[in-house]
Amino acid sequence: MLHDTLAAEARADDGLDDIRLAALDRSRPLLSVLERQWANVWTTEAAARAGGYEEYLRVKEALQDEFDRLLAACAEADARAAVLALTLAARHNEAVFWTHGDAMRDTAAKAVGWTPGESAVLLDCVTEGSWHAGSLGIALSAAERLDGDGLLEVADRVRAAERALEGASVPIAERTGVEGRLRALAARLDEARIPDGLIPPYDPWGAALRDLAERGPEVEVARLLRHLASLSSPRPSQKWRRACVALTDAADARDAVAETLRALAEDPPLSYQEHGSHADYYYLVHQRHGNLARGLLWAAALTGGPEAVRRLGALALRAGAPGGDVDDGLKVAGAAINALAACGDGALEALWPLQTKIKNRALRKQVETALQAAAERQGITKAQLVERSVPSHGLGVHGAVERTLGEHTARIAVQDAATVRLTFTAASGRTSRTAPAAVKAGFPDELKELKALAKEVRATLSTERARVESLMSEDRAWPYGEWRKHYRDHPVTGVLVRGLIWEFEDARGDWHAVLGAPEGDFARVRLWHPIRAAVDEVRAWRERVAEEQVRQPFKQAFREIYLLTPAEEETATYSNRFAAHVVRYRRLYALFKERGWQSNFLGGYEGGYDGEARGEFGGGGWRACFHHEPVENADWGPEHATTDQVRFERRTGRTARSWREVPLADVPPLVFSEAMRDVDLFVGVTSIAADPEWVDRGEDRFAAYWRETTFGELTASAEVRREALERVLPRTRIAARCALDGRYLVVRGELRTYRIHLGSANVLMEPDDAYLCIVQGRGGQGKVFLPFEDERLSLILSKAFLLAADDRIEDESILRQIKRGA
Repeated sequence: MLHDTLAAEARADDGLDDIRLAALDRSRPLLSVLERQWANVWTTEAAARAGGYEEYLRVKEALQDEFDRLLAACAEADARAAVLALTLAARHNEAVFWTHGDAMRDTAAKAVGWTPGESAVLLDCVTEGSWHAGSLGIALSAAERLDGDGLLEVADRVRAAERALEGASVPIAERTGVEGRLRALAARLDEARIPDGLIPPYDPWGAALRDLAERGPEVEVARLLRHLASLSSPRPSQKWRRACVALTDAADARDAVAETLRALAEDPPLSYQEHGSHADYYYLVHQRHGNLARGLLWAAALTGGPEAVRRLGALALRAGAPGGDVDDGLKVAGAAINALAACGDGALEALWPLQTKIKNRALRKQVETALQAAAERQGITKAQLVERSVPSHGLGVHGAVERTLGEHTARIAVQDAATVRLTFTAASGRTSRTAPAAVKAGFPDELKELKALAKEVRATLSTERARVESLMSEDRAWPYGEWRKHYRDHPVTGVLVRGLIWEFEDARGDWHAVLGAPEGDFARVRLWHPIRAAVDEVRAWRERVAEEQVRQPFKQAFREIYLLTPAEEETATYSNRFAAHVVRYRRLYALFKERGWQSNFLGGYEGGYDGEARGEFGGGGWRACFHHEPVENADWGPEHATTDQVRFERRTGRTARSWREVPLADVPPLVFSEAMRDVDLFVGVTSIAADPEWVDRGEDRFAAYWRETTFGELTASAEVRREALERVLPRTRIAARCALDGRYLVVRGELRTYRIHLGSANVLMEPDDAYLCIVQGRGGQGKVFLPFEDERLSLILSKAFLLAADDRIEDESILRQIKRGA
């Protein structure tokens, strides 16, 4: 019998045998039901009997009802005995916790009159045999009800439970609750004692805390650390914040808090490589110390001032933005963002770059919430707040700042939309981009600060470039004075402004397009978009940009335009314009994140069989949904996917947090065009048609698609590429050997004539249209001005320069293909 088995196991001759045996005796009926439940196991033999499964379910339900009835009838001593007996049974078979754990915890929490001996029995179960978070929670319910003297009787067992929890492998969700309760209980025994494992014992970021614990006032430091580790929510209450400041000052810990933040923001990440596994996995904070780190970030925000704000921003970027040096930092990044939000308007400069750098959906929402709250405090829109918060970094109106370092002048200057230079000019007038030896030796700290400032300016320039381009999907106009202050005259944004086409409204309400930033008496200003312009106007602007060699910050004059087609008018609610393409899925998913779209990851799990990428446009009021699905079955993401419909949604509701699907005809032309431009980019970059080596794979189920698409009709982006080539080619040394013919750039070499497709950049050779595989352009394109960045356009020109001089090609793999049919 189960009772007898447990009674035999209960005899340990430790002074607690009577308590364990008495509890087992009082709980005989409950143990009898438990034993019968264990016997009622569904087996293959039972399945062989007619009606076996139905009988199993009937008995199972009846036994559960009987168990619940007996447990509910227990009161006072019987309730405590039931908890003790079931905990002893769980030590014998931990399945008890899976089937009756919730009932055991509820009974333990409601029971009264717990004695030190009963608490000791429960705490012993925590440290003996297979450890389980449920047993600790039940033991704590008993120990928490002991008075001071009773708690002292079980002090050694409380500390043993601390050590057991520290060494146990417990899911963080289960650990957090019981860990906090156990630490509170230990504090009742010795308020000055810092619980085991509260401070990371080896992690470098915990060094300042370890030093503080050794030298600081014991009680105050212990109180502070327990308070910091008690923060289990993203945003603490006002009561927690007030206590945090008071405890930090009482422990004289402001410096330690600031140094811990500095280490998290700047020191090298941690790696599991040191422990012999996961060599490529880097992190900032182990998950078991996540609450302590979160509390520390809030302490830094509440006590650290401007320097803490700067480091919190750097930490949020490091841990939450793509391209950082950590693999798992979302919890830390979220804590940094939320802490920044509490710093008031002083944190705007740190929050500002996060809006474009952060790609994670949850983190982006936190940034938007912080910015929205700041905007509401100032009585302006979030968009106005963002553009008014762009840091100037101390640069002058012309985008430069100078520092005197001995006999040299160091200068940081924004040269163009993509370049920030740090230069050094000697007394002789000689300028160098490398720091002279005298500067390195005499001003190392100043040089370090200048390099850090140049890096910050580059980041701001990059962020502003992306932000201003996102305005292309908004039909927004600024009062001229506001635009002049926050755009034209800003030392960073102004550099971008001067390379763009703007429309200015005169007193009569007429709009005039101008390149750059003129002075004048204008009413309003808006960003020029070719979708609003006549064909001749667009053609004229493209000609001017090419003729004057204006390198725009992003593709504007040559921007693709996507208008609603008859087929889309017929389908009404969705577009199939970019459907049925075969794409490389990993690259597609990476491009989603790069362009700020949110998407689920395809794979062999629930929710992973259909993909939907969502991108916001029109200032966040509209959303495009790009559907796709896997080609192969793959648990961790397929190699290929196929594209499907594009649909549109509009933000609705009083809180503007819900979305409603709308017909394509109701989507603003700017939003539709910009969204479809992104989808075109996704397909064009990731389609297997862009792979020049695909045809060499032999028979393949995608071969027909590759042949049809790689030399098919031109997309909008390819048409723009053609227009750019019309203006660029006449200025090149190979102009006489090139001609545009429909979908192709035709290049006449010495050995053969070639046709380069303007969409895929793949090459056919005349006269038999034999395919020429060139993995990448070799030999370069020479010094050719391109009016916008386009990797495919650069590749086409590179191949054109190579093939125009095919008699000088040295690559044997290319020569063999050319000479085979020549």
